[in-house]
This record gives sequence, C-alpha cells and structure tokens, in this order.
Amino acid sequence: MSAAPRAAVIIPARLASTRLPRKVLLNRTGKYLIQHVWERLAPLAGEVAAVIIAADSPEVAAAARSFGADARLTRADHPSGTDRVAEVARDLPVDVVVNVQGDEPAIDPDDIRRLVAPFAAEPDLCMATLARRRSDPEGQANPHLVKIVTDREGRALYFSRAPVPYPREGPCAWLHHTGVYAYRREFLLRLGALAPTPLERMERLEQLRVLEHGFAIKVVLTDRAYEGIDTPEQYEEFVR
Repeated sequence: MSAAPRAAVIIPARLASTRLPRKVLLNRTGKYLIQHVWERLAPLAGEVAAVIIAADSPEVAAAARSFGADARLTRADHPSGTDRVAEVARDLPVDVVVNVQGDEPAIDPDDIRRLVAPFAAEPDLCMATLARRRSDPEGQANPHLVKIVTDREGRALYFSRAPVPYPREGPCAWLHHTGVYAYRREFLLRLGALAPTPLERMERLEQLRVLEHGFAIKVVLTDRAYEGIDTPEQYEEFVR
C-alpha cells in the first residue's frame, strides 16, 4: 500500500441551473446553499490540501468569498461540472480530486475520507464514486435514479437507469448511485479528451464514457441518502 494520497475537494457552482435557477445562492435559511455544502466539509481542514469552490461567475465567487471560502473563477462555458472541476485541478499539486456538487448540503465528510482511501490501496485506480444499498422496488424501477452493478472487487460493471439487476424472482437488493466522485488528478485532466460513447448517449450518463473506454470505477458504499436539491420543492423541504 502506498502513502495516503494528497487530496483536494472541489465544489463546482453555477448560476444557470435549469430546474432551480440560481440555486447555489438561495439563502432563505440565512446562508447560501453553497455555504451549507462548504460548511459540511469544514471538518476536513488539515486532512485535505484544499476545499475550493469552482465558480462560474464573479457573483458566485464573491458570495463564496463573503463566507470565507477559497473561490476560483472558471470559464462560464464549461459543458459539465466535471470540466469546471478539472480547470481548477490543473493548478493544484495533489494526487486525488473529489468533486462534490454545490447542491448537496447533506454531504458527510466521512464519505469523502472513504472515497479517497482506495487510491492508496489501488495504485491503478482512476476514479471512485459512492453508492447506497437499497431494496425498494419503487426506487429500482425509477429511471431518474441511477443503479450500479459491480464485480466482486467493488468495481462498476455498469450504470443504468433501468432496473439492474433485474428482479426476476421478486424484490432484490440494488445499488443507488450518488453523484459524488473522486479522481486521480492525472486521469481527471484526461477525461475531457475522451470521446463520447454510445452507451453514454443512450443512458445519458457521463460515467459510462469511463467504462466504455476501459477504465475502472471503484464503488464505495455509504449509509447516507444523498438526494441533492434540484427543484423548488426539494429546496422548500430543506428549508423546513
């Protein structure tokens, strides 16, 4: 096993969210939504090299700096949050980069620690992500929830919106994917150059590009339910 990797956490934040415009700056709780995420990660100070907000605009960067965050202004035209994270990671002297969405105020710092740990044990590992074990058939049938099947070593075989594994003999356990990722920095910087792939387009799941190009994704289990905040109704529930 190699030494513990030097890691950074980057939170991509953009104003132009489709279903809930300007959500990262919503502040009915007295704090910006992005501030809640940043504060949840505060216990990692001293364990990681940095916790950085990757802002798409001067407005988001200024808001982040107002509550003490390290904010970096990035290009506004990135096609995905992963590309925004990669822009910031390019200048960081770290081994591993963790991507935490700016609408994930329930993020548990222990899950970040669990995500980073496999990179020391598995020198060839490029990428890791979180999943939670479930058994409810309603969730398994929901195409808005992404499912994962893994091999015996906990590496992803496939991600799908379909009910996998197929519950042929009745309800069965399944893995619900959570969109928190960790990357070896060198791989993250190459990721944007990988050509889009057929299964990625079919399922509309960017992580399938990684598998189709022959790279492994480690799946780390968590007990926490991460739903994110994508709609006005979800934000109302969070405020309550």
